[in-house]
Amino acid sequence: MTLHNRLPTELNQHNIIMANILIIDDEKAIRKTLSEILGYEGYKIDEAADGAEGFKMFQAKTYDAVLCDIKMPKMDGLEFLEKSKEINPDIPVIIISGHGNIDTAVEAVKKGAYDYISKPPDLNRLLITLRNALDKTSLVKETRTLRKKITKTQEMIGNSAPILKIKETVEKVAATDARVLVTGENGVGKELVARWLHQQSHRAAGPLVEVNCAAIPGELIESELFGHEKGSFTSAVKQRIGKFEQASGGTLFLDEIGDMSMSAQAKVLRALQEGRITRVGGDKEIAVDVRVVAATNKDLLREVEDKNFRLDLYHRLSVILIHVPSLNERRDDIPLLVDHFLDNVCKEYGIAKKAIDPAALKALQEYNWTGNIRELRNVVERLVILSGKVIMPEDVDDYVLPARDKKRVNT
Repeated sequence: MTLHNRLPTELNQHNIIMANILIIDDEKAIRKTLSEILGYEGYKIDEAADGAEGFKMFQAKTYDAVLCDIKMPKMDGLEFLEKSKEINPDIPVIIISGHGNIDTAVEAVKKGAYDYISKPPDLNRLLITLRNALDKTSLVKETRTLRKKITKTQEMIGNSAPILKIKETVEKVAATDARVLVTGENGVGKELVARWLHQQSHRAAGPLVEVNCAAIPGELIESELFGHEKGSFTSAVKQRIGKFEQASGGTLFLDEIGDMSMSAQAKVLRALQEGRITRVGGDKEIAVDVRVVAATNKDLLREVEDKNFRLDLYHRLSVILIHVPSLNERRDDIPLLVDHFLDNVCKEYGIAKKAIDPAALKALQEYNWTGNIRELRNVVERLVILSGKVIMPEDVDDYVLPARDKKRVNT
């Protein structure tokens, strides 16, 4: 009976083609046997005669999984395991050994081995374990790719001096729990700074809860932020968990905080001072672990003078100040932003990415962007829909500039 005849047909139907496997074993017969089995299953195999040789190969090439013996000259399997995890902890290492016992198996798993299989290995178990390990590797890669895509969408696009300064500040501040106040006109991307801060912080695995203070009626803002108990007011038919509790362990983004009522401001101040909140209609204090990032398009110090905003709350919120410039103040970033939005919009519509004529791009750079980034994104979408394969200057004239005002602002 040949080796491949001993393999179950069901496994052959579910093989993972072209995965790269490294086999490390000082017994040539074992390496040959495993290579023949796995080669028949569709895997690409590399062999190493000892741990040191295997480690050099592991450093030089990216593998999808490793099968490794324990007792080997120059470098044993456990040492290889530790060193390989330092280089790439996501690559599964399956330990196969005829010299081990339960203590060795436990030690190997503690050091990061995906699994431990005794020699002579049961072929069914070996193949199933390997397939599961490769499935895990695939999921890890997909997750990393998705995270990169998410990070890319959250990244601030641009290389102008103001944007580089913001990026530098975020990198310094993100790792701390310092409260941040983000200022700037409507549409400049203040919420993007908040998301970016959250993503790069140690709270990234926790929730990011956003509250638009301007969109919530004054009489409901306290219930929205702190929650309420059942029966605390006429429409409180059941208990509600507020945004502070929902964001515990993560970040709470208070957008347009300049529009918050004075009563709510007093309670937010207390929550920031004490790390505790009380639901509307309740008397129990609830501890919350929240990092607060606030944003506003108003001059809060002017609001303080006009007695619309508490000075003590302003100082609590503005440990770090980040001002996001208007698009008119960072025109050098417009080509990068247009390219970014063209890519995103065309993908959303399932069409090939459209090109833009240099003269059309220059026209967009000279336009007066009263709506900032938000307006630019809408304009790019409009041009994608209404223009031909290449966006021309006349498209900008026809679909961007108002008929009553065809003049562009010079830089």
